[in-house]
Amino acid sequence: MELISEENKIELNIFNLLKEVIDPELAINIIDMGLVYDISFTVENGIVVNLTLSSEGCPMGDVILEDVKNVIKENYPETKQKVNLVWEPKWNSTFITPSGRKTLNMD
Repeated sequence: MELISEENKIELNIFNLLKEVIDPELAINIIDMGLVYDISFTVENGIVVNLTLSSEGCPMGDVILEDVKNVIKENYPETKQKVNLVWEPKWNSTFITPSGRKTLNMD
């Protein structure tokens, strides 16, 4: 019996791949920064990533979004993909992971 579905394996792989996407201003990956809210994969919809930015005026927002799209496209070139920029819930520093807090010397 398989405990993890093929869809979940792809979602977990995308999660790990997105750790390669670094916020250029803070030099921390977007997963540890808490910017990625949801990753889903289905055969019908492909890969869908919902993420936010630390602020609506984030000067590096376009770079981060482009990097996310590129990482997915490089690893899943035949799969439909969509990256949604969302503003709810509004990001705040409590979303930063313990590893991210250590990286940013917040502890």
